Amino acid sequence: MSQKTLLMGRVLSFDRSPFDGDPTEAASLSEAVLVEEGKVVAMGAADDLKASHPDAAIRDVGDKLVMAGFVDPHVHYPQTAMIASWGKRLIDWLNSYTFPEEMKFTDPGYAAEIAERYLDLTAAHGTTTMCSFCTIHPESVDAFFTAARKRGQRVVAGKTCMDRNAPEGLRDTAQTAYDQSAALLEKWHGVDRLSYAITPRFSPTSTPDQLEAMGALWAEHPHCLMQTHLSEQTDEIEWVRSLFPEARDYLDTYEKFGLLGKNGVYGHVIHLEPRERDRLREVDASLIHCPTSNTFIGSGLFDMNGLMRDGHRIGLATDTGGGSSFSMLRTMAAAYEIGQLRGRPLHPAQLLWLGTVGSARSLHMDDCIGNIAPGMEADLIVVNLGSTPAIAQRTARAEDIWEAVFPTIMMGDDRAISEVWIAGRPV
Repeated sequence: MSQKTLLMGRVLSFDRSPFDGDPTEAASLSEAVLVEEGKVVAMGAADDLKASHPDAAIRDVGDKLVMAGFVDPHVHYPQTAMIASWGKRLIDWLNSYTFPEEMKFTDPGYAAEIAERYLDLTAAHGTTTMCSFCTIHPESVDAFFTAARKRGQRVVAGKTCMDRNAPEGLRDTAQTAYDQSAALLEKWHGVDRLSYAITPRFSPTSTPDQLEAMGALWAEHPHCLMQTHLSEQTDEIEWVRSLFPEARDYLDTYEKFGLLGKNGVYGHVIHLEPRERDRLREVDASLIHCPTSNTFIGSGLFDMNGLMRDGHRIGLATDTGGGSSFSMLRTMAAAYEIGQLRGRPLHPAQLLWLGTVGSARSLHMDDCIGNIAPGMEADLIVVNLGSTPAIAQRTARAEDIWEAVFPTIMMGDDRAISEVWIAGRPV
């Protein structure tokens, strides 16, 4: 007989998007959630669930918050060791810090070490699923998927493809990018909880031939995600314009090679032209807000209010290591601050939804992760809403759940994450 566990606490689940109507009415609280064989079986009143499942093991976390694990839809796990590197804008930052670090991933041992370290750090912060760029080296993909599979995690990743404007040790070709990506996709996609993402880094580091090869691979595997970067910085956009003088705009450098579609996941998307916004919405592509990265590297302020109002599919991400934190709580705080600068502060319900349901939806995985509901995979976290004296004294004055959770969003870190459950097992 499989082991059932009844996790008792304040169980938060979303019934709808808090961007539609009153955000305070988008979620509900239950007293317990029943987990069996890695799935959520039921949720409801604790006494009712105990009576109907007397064989279940009881885990009572008191007044702590039980919610879905965080989903981070745009990260670079190979940048773990060089996170928080000082003082550069995007292009100089890549050349000074990122590319030298990524060249180390030709060593399978180093790749395995960083993959394990990254998954340890993110689990400590309550992140249970992420979508990661790897490096050009197939070894970096193997290392990440091997580490995640061992932990039973649902993750997405892909070999980063670059054949120009990068050091010699970090360039492949159009053909090797296609061949190696196809082989890795065949090897890993759909194994346990692993998914492959076709991954051209961004237009400046891929020739038209390579972009065309990636578009061809995506056309052969349209069920896969395709991840890249788009319109992160104004000087990057000028660079793209000089490299692709015939393109209508930045997005056109992807669109003309078959790299625009519903399963496309586009990081940053800060400085979009009206045509780009319209096309991205038309194909229902995913736009990923990376607030700590956007402020750390000086990129700009994402238009959350306008893009949500127009009906875009949006996720929230750390973008480590351009982002300065592994914490989705810190990322939510930064999104709130950028919203303030934009004149539209986000409600706590909207922030939590973005870091769970919204981000799962951006990866087309909201049918299985990102929320607590019967049949969903049991990737759960237990959040202590009084994890530090400063947070506890403010939470004590809260009059509802949103006022109680907001200090943890703004001031919380890994100390707020009391427990992490991946596939129904505490880790």
